[in-house]
Amino acid sequence: MDIAGLIIQLISGAVGGNVAGAVLKNFSLGTAGNSIVGILGGGLGGQLLGMMGVGGAGGAAGGLDIGSILSSVGGGAVGGAVLMLIIGLIRQVMGKS
Repeated sequence: MDIAGLIIQLISGAVGGNVAGAVLKNFSLGTAGNSIVGILGGGLGGQLLGMMGVGGAGGAAGGLDIGSILSSVGGGAVGGAVLMLIIGLIRQVMGKS
């Protein structure tokens, strides 16, 4: 695993979580919550894509070339946004019970 790719995934996950929280205000966890969940989702999403051979983190293309950086950013942002949405949905459903 490339540490630079992981850091990029974590940062883009935090950004993805906050962007998703801003767009989907009903599911937002607040800035800190969106960031924390986004960081977790960014790391998980980027690593899952890397294991599937799509991202640069786990694949043979790991490094700091533009393709690896873009795949780390994309995987991290999408992973962060998706996990923030899932947690926000769970929180909303639990609150309505």
